[in-house]
Amino acid sequence: MAEVSAVESATGRGHAWPVELRLSADKRRLTVSFEDGHIFALDAEYLRVESPSAEVQGHSPSERKFVAGKKDVQVIGIDRVGHYAIRLSFDDLHSTGIFSWDYLYELGRDHAVIWNRYLEGLAATGGSRERRPR
Repeated sequence: MAEVSAVESATGRGHAWPVELRLSADKRRLTVSFEDGHIFALDAEYLRVESPSAEVQGHSPSERKFVAGKKDVQVIGIDRVGHYAIRLSFDDLHSTGIFSWDYLYELGRDHAVIWNRYLEGLAATGGSRERRPR
């Protein structure tokens, strides 16, 4: 039987397993190293706006929200969820998304496509990456 790699995990045939998570000193970047050698540096803003929470993703594709004003968001907490995921807490008090290892791998692998989709959606809804002044 052939060994299943983390690359195949995104196709649903295996699992991506991290070997290291490292939050930058400024709390704006999470670097995830996977056992297959892939290393992804994921900005806090990207993680926040692509949170797998219902608040962001909705309960169907038509309910997807393009969250604005998160350019300067920071990760303030990382909690392990079983053996399959982490929960990230952000300084805007969002903490309901559970990021599976496979989802983190997908966010890294498909960063350009996902980020461009977000920017296009944000523009279409009149949003901005900048926080609005209070």
